[in-house]
Amino acid sequence: MDSMLDVARELARKYSTMTVDEVRLLASILVLARFKKGELILKAGDVSHSINYIYKGLVRVFYYKNNKELTEHLQVENNIVMSIESLFKGIPTKLQIEALEPTVIYKLPVLELEKISLHHANLQMLYRKILEESLIQSQIHADMLRFEHASDRYEKFMKLQPEILRRAPMSYIASYLQMTPETLSRVRNAQLMENIK
Repeated sequence: MDSMLDVARELARKYSTMTVDEVRLLASILVLARFKKGELILKAGDVSHSINYIYKGLVRVFYYKNNKELTEHLQVENNIVMSIESLFKGIPTKLQIEALEPTVIYKLPVLELEKISLHHANLQMLYRKILEESLIQSQIHADMLRFEHASDRYEKFMKLQPEILRRAPMSYIASYLQMTPETLSRVRNAQLMENIK
Protein backbone atom coordinates (compact mmCIF):
# COMPACT_ATOMS: atom_id res chain seq x y z
CA MET A 1 0.00 0.00 0.00
CA ASP A 2 1.37 3.40 -0.92
CA SER A 3 1.82 6.00 1.77
CA MET A 4 -0.43 9.03 2.20
CA LEU A 5 2.43 11.06 0.73
CA ASP A 6 2.48 8.97 -2.45
CA VAL A 7 -1.29 9.40 -2.85
CA ALA A 8 -0.98 13.15 -2.27
CA ARG A 9 1.75 13.27 -4.95
CA GLU A 10 -0.54 11.40 -7.35
CA LEU A 11 -3.36 13.88 -6.70
CA ALA A 12 -0.91 16.75 -7.25
CA ARG A 13 0.25 15.21 -10.55
CA LYS A 14 -3.31 14.79 -11.73
CA TYR A 15 -4.86 18.06 -10.60
CA SER A 16 -2.33 20.75 -9.67
CA THR A 17 1.37 21.52 -9.40
CA MET A 18 2.37 21.66 -5.72
CA THR A 19 5.35 22.41 -3.54
CA VAL A 20 6.75 19.68 -1.27
CA ASP A 21 5.12 21.42 1.73
CA GLU A 22 1.73 21.54 -0.01
CA VAL A 23 1.95 17.84 -0.84
CA ARG A 24 2.69 17.12 2.84
CA LEU A 25 -0.23 19.32 3.88
CA LEU A 26 -2.55 17.47 1.50
CA ALA A 27 -1.27 14.11 2.77
CA SER A 28 -2.00 15.19 6.35
CA ILE A 29 -5.77 15.43 5.72
CA LEU A 30 -6.23 12.21 3.72
CA VAL A 31 -8.28 9.47 5.38
CA LEU A 32 -7.84 5.86 4.25
CA ALA A 33 -10.98 3.71 3.95
CA ARG A 34 -11.33 0.11 2.69
CA PHE A 35 -14.55 -1.46 1.45
CA LYS A 36 -15.48 -5.04 0.62
CA LYS A 37 -17.27 -5.93 -2.59
CA GLY A 38 -20.94 -4.98 -2.19
CA GLU A 39 -20.29 -2.64 0.74
CA LEU A 40 -21.80 0.85 0.68
CA ILE A 41 -19.33 3.73 0.77
CA LEU A 42 -22.19 6.21 1.13
CA LYS A 43 -25.80 5.35 2.04
CA ALA A 44 -28.99 7.21 1.10
CA GLY A 45 -29.87 9.50 3.99
CA ASP A 46 -26.23 10.12 4.96
CA VAL A 47 -24.68 13.57 4.67
CA SER A 48 -21.49 13.48 2.61
CA HIS A 49 -18.44 15.24 4.07
CA SER A 50 -15.68 14.02 1.74
CA ILE A 51 -14.46 13.91 -1.82
CA ASN A 52 -13.48 10.27 -2.45
CA TYR A 53 -10.36 9.42 -4.46
CA ILE A 54 -10.49 5.81 -5.66
CA TYR A 55 -7.03 4.36 -5.16
CA LYS A 56 -8.06 0.82 -6.09
CA GLY A 57 -11.35 -0.72 -7.14
CA LEU A 58 -14.58 -0.10 -9.00
CA VAL A 59 -17.57 1.80 -7.64
CA ARG A 60 -21.02 2.78 -8.78
CA VAL A 61 -23.28 5.64 -7.79
CA PHE A 62 -26.96 4.66 -7.86
CA TYR A 63 -30.39 5.59 -6.56
CA TYR A 64 -33.89 4.17 -6.37
CA LYS A 65 -36.82 5.45 -8.41
CA ASN A 66 -40.20 3.69 -8.44
CA ASN A 67 -38.61 0.76 -6.57
CA LYS A 68 -36.05 0.40 -9.35
CA GLU A 69 -32.27 0.74 -8.98
CA LEU A 70 -30.77 3.23 -11.44
CA THR A 71 -27.02 3.59 -11.99
CA GLU A 72 -25.91 7.20 -12.30
CA HIS A 73 -22.15 6.78 -12.41
CA LEU A 74 -19.45 4.11 -12.63
CA GLN A 75 -15.84 4.83 -11.75
CA VAL A 76 -12.48 3.06 -11.41
CA GLU A 77 -9.17 3.79 -9.70
CA ASN A 78 -7.41 7.17 -10.05
CA ASN A 79 -10.75 8.95 -10.23
CA ILE A 80 -13.01 10.90 -7.91
CA VAL A 81 -16.50 9.93 -6.76
CA MET A 82 -18.83 11.97 -4.55
CA SER A 83 -22.36 13.15 -3.87
CA ILE A 84 -21.83 16.77 -4.81
CA GLU A 85 -25.19 18.18 -3.66
CA SER A 86 -24.97 16.55 -0.24
CA LEU A 87 -21.35 17.64 0.09
CA PHE A 88 -21.95 21.33 -0.56
CA LYS A 89 -25.46 21.79 0.81
CA GLY A 90 -24.92 19.60 3.86
CA ILE A 91 -28.15 17.72 3.18
CA PRO A 92 -28.85 13.95 3.25
CA THR A 93 -28.07 12.34 -0.07
CA LYS A 94 -30.53 10.36 -2.17
CA LEU A 95 -27.58 8.65 -3.86
CA GLN A 96 -25.70 5.57 -2.75
CA ILE A 97 -22.11 4.70 -3.56
CA GLU A 98 -21.27 0.99 -3.66
CA ALA A 99 -17.97 -0.87 -4.02
CA LEU A 100 -18.35 -3.33 -6.92
CA GLU A 101 -14.92 -4.80 -6.14
CA PRO A 102 -12.76 -4.69 -3.01
CA THR A 103 -12.04 -0.95 -2.98
CA VAL A 104 -9.53 1.38 -1.35
CA ILE A 105 -10.50 5.03 -1.07
CA TYR A 106 -8.66 8.07 0.21
CA LYS A 107 -11.16 10.60 1.51
CA LEU A 108 -10.51 14.33 1.29
CA PRO A 109 -12.66 15.87 4.04
CA VAL A 110 -14.02 19.04 2.45
CA LEU A 111 -13.83 21.22 5.58
CA GLU A 112 -10.16 20.31 5.99
CA LEU A 113 -9.48 20.82 2.27
CA GLU A 114 -11.12 24.25 2.37
CA LYS A 115 -9.09 25.18 5.45
CA ILE A 116 -5.72 24.29 3.93
CA SER A 117 -6.72 25.85 0.59
CA LEU A 118 -7.19 29.28 2.16
CA HIS A 119 -3.48 30.07 2.13
CA HIS A 120 -2.26 27.87 -0.73
CA ALA A 121 -3.17 28.73 -4.32
CA ASN A 122 -2.05 25.31 -5.60
CA LEU A 123 -4.40 23.54 -3.19
CA GLN A 124 -7.21 25.87 -4.28
CA MET A 125 -6.41 24.86 -7.88
CA LEU A 126 -6.54 21.15 -6.96
CA TYR A 127 -9.95 21.66 -5.32
CA ARG A 128 -11.24 23.58 -8.34
CA LYS A 129 -9.91 21.03 -10.85
CA ILE A 130 -11.54 18.15 -8.96
CA LEU A 131 -14.90 19.96 -9.02
CA GLU A 132 -14.49 20.89 -12.69
CA GLU A 133 -13.73 17.28 -13.63
CA SER A 134 -16.81 16.07 -11.75
CA LEU A 135 -19.08 18.63 -13.42
CA ILE A 136 -17.66 17.91 -16.89
CA GLN A 137 -18.18 14.14 -16.44
CA SER A 138 -21.78 14.77 -15.35
CA GLN A 139 -22.37 17.02 -18.37
CA ILE A 140 -20.89 14.47 -20.79
CA HIS A 141 -23.14 11.76 -19.36
CA ALA A 142 -26.26 13.99 -19.42
CA ASP A 143 -25.58 15.07 -23.03
CA MET A 144 -24.95 11.47 -24.09
CA LEU A 145 -28.33 10.44 -22.70
CA ARG A 146 -30.14 13.45 -24.14
CA PHE A 147 -28.70 13.61 -27.63
CA GLU A 148 -27.34 10.21 -28.68
CA HIS A 149 -28.92 6.98 -29.88
CA ALA A 150 -28.28 3.75 -27.99
CA SER A 151 -25.52 2.58 -30.37
CA ASP A 152 -23.74 5.95 -30.18
CA ARG A 153 -23.98 5.97 -26.37
CA TYR A 154 -22.41 2.53 -26.21
CA GLU A 155 -19.67 3.47 -28.68
CA LYS A 156 -18.81 6.62 -26.71
CA PHE A 157 -18.79 4.65 -23.45
CA MET A 158 -16.42 2.09 -25.05
CA LYS A 159 -14.00 4.88 -25.98
CA LEU A 160 -14.23 6.88 -22.75
CA GLN A 161 -14.51 4.04 -20.22
CA PRO A 162 -12.98 0.82 -21.63
CA GLU A 163 -11.78 -0.31 -18.18
CA ILE A 164 -15.29 -0.04 -16.71
CA LEU A 165 -16.68 -1.93 -19.71
CA ARG A 166 -14.31 -4.81 -18.92
CA ARG A 167 -15.05 -4.92 -15.19
CA ALA A 168 -18.59 -3.75 -14.42
CA PRO A 169 -21.65 -6.03 -14.65
CA MET A 170 -23.60 -5.48 -17.88
CA SER A 171 -26.82 -4.77 -15.95
CA TYR A 172 -25.18 -1.70 -14.35
CA ILE A 173 -23.73 -0.53 -17.66
CA ALA A 174 -27.17 -0.87 -19.28
CA SER A 175 -28.72 1.18 -16.47
CA TYR A 176 -25.95 3.82 -16.72
CA LEU A 177 -26.57 4.12 -20.49
CA GLN A 178 -30.36 4.09 -19.90
CA MET A 179 -30.94 0.95 -21.92
CA THR A 180 -32.59 -2.34 -21.12
CA PRO A 181 -30.11 -5.24 -20.84
CA GLU A 182 -31.66 -6.63 -24.04
CA THR A 183 -30.99 -3.39 -25.95
CA LEU A 184 -27.42 -3.30 -24.66
CA SER A 185 -26.92 -6.90 -25.77
CA ARG A 186 -28.22 -6.07 -29.27
CA VAL A 187 -26.03 -2.95 -29.50
CA ARG A 188 -22.95 -4.89 -28.33
CA ASN A 189 -23.56 -7.68 -30.83
CA ALA A 190 -24.02 -5.17 -33.65
CA GLN A 191 -20.79 -3.44 -32.62
CA LEU A 192 -18.91 -6.76 -32.56
CA MET A 193 -20.22 -7.62 -36.04
CA GLU A 194 -19.17 -4.16 -37.28
CA ASN A 195 -15.66 -4.66 -35.90
CA ILE A 196 -15.36 -8.07 -37.60
CA LYS A 197 -16.04 -6.57 -41.05
